[in-house]
Amino acid sequence: MTIKEIVRNELCTGCGVCISEDKSNSSEMIWNSQGFLVPQLSNSSDEKSMERVCPFSLNGQYNEDTLAKLFFKNAPHQDSDIGFYSNLYFGFSKEHRATSSSGGMATFLFEQILLLNQADHLFIVKEIDGKYGYQLHSSVDSIKEISKTRYYPVTLESLFSEIDNIKGTIAISGVACFIKAIRLKQVYNQELRDKITFLVGIICGGLKSKYYTDFLAQSSGCFDDYSNAEYRVKKPESYALDYKFTCKEKYGERIHVVEMRKMGDMWGTGLFKSNACDFCDDVTTELADISLGDAWIEPYSSDGMGNSVVIARSALADDIVKKGIADGSLNLVPASLEQVKSSQQGSFNHRHKGLLFRIKDAESRGRLYPIKRARFLSKQSILFNEIQRLRMKTRENSLALWVNTQNVDEFNDSFTPYLNKLKRVTKFQKIVLKVNRKIKKLRGVK
Repeated sequence: MTIKEIVRNELCTGCGVCISEDKSNSSEMIWNSQGFLVPQLSNSSDEKSMERVCPFSLNGQYNEDTLAKLFFKNAPHQDSDIGFYSNLYFGFSKEHRATSSSGGMATFLFEQILLLNQADHLFIVKEIDGKYGYQLHSSVDSIKEISKTRYYPVTLESLFSEIDNIKGTIAISGVACFIKAIRLKQVYNQELRDKITFLVGIICGGLKSKYYTDFLAQSSGCFDDYSNAEYRVKKPESYALDYKFTCKEKYGERIHVVEMRKMGDMWGTGLFKSNACDFCDDVTTELADISLGDAWIEPYSSDGMGNSVVIARSALADDIVKKGIADGSLNLVPASLEQVKSSQQGSFNHRHKGLLFRIKDAESRGRLYPIKRARFLSKQSILFNEIQRLRMKTRENSLALWVNTQNVDEFNDSFTPYLNKLKRVTKFQKIVLKVNRKIKKLRGVK
């Protein structure tokens, strides 16, 4: 299969690593009509080499299991759902929690990586002229400004075009597909194993189109150009899911605000999400040295200040965490495997349980899909599959409607019926599951 086929079948998440494999230097990343970054190829592009580092490559030569065995073979624990790991934690960074989206663990790690000389540079995301992109940072002071989560398409393209000219070692943060692409790059380029010394994995709920930010900005009342988008402004007095989106008028001082809890479910519905994300079975960013996400489990989900789930995979990552606990920088407690899985249960349900249905749907429509790990391909109930179908329609229609309208009021008028139908079916499924649990309890079935 080719990169063109991957893009044509909407299986590209825009990581941009493939560009560095094009020996003709004729490819580049561009914006597509749906608001995602994708490679634009020429007739001379080296597609075969490019495909080998694609995280959604259709040949399945390297999956998350085979790659993890290469990079984490000494890890003491392994689980079929979350991968290899050393230790599991819940909690936060005392210094960085207040200025982060969750527990401040990413900023703490970036800081420690530099201070402990585990890398000379960080390649992480920062706002650039009102939008977002990866930038190289080499000082502790510069990373304190970029501790928030960004739901905006970015690409690693510039890193690998410049990496040979960067002196010293590099640590990188990214979501699962980006981390996998980097690992594939390291497989084929051994020098990069020494050059890229640490990977911070962000547990991802799905990549959003750039139009998602425009949708939120207009929902907050800003219909003109804007900057300083903040996706998760905390409400410390409330609970973790109760946060705000804010943005600033580009040519004024007014700050626009929208309460996200009033917006409904922005993630489970699939709004503005990349199609490729529906074919990802890596819930916890299995190939990073350390994986970080929100601790969506009590008592942490009731804490408006935010808490992180921490999956330390490499020995180095776990050493940094333990040092932080020992010197009082981190307020972390050990977590059980069951607790960690529970904190990401919604994503496991969608990514794993719904995967077979989405593959069958792709087959029925004559569309290509990547080879996935067989253990996640399981049959589900008719009701569950109906929810998957509605989520897919919601995802697809949200992008099409926004492209056509570019206006939040027109979008909501047209789209509300899709969301209401999905909400009704989802609510009904919860009732059915609750009843089934009660029946099993009465029968003494565990």
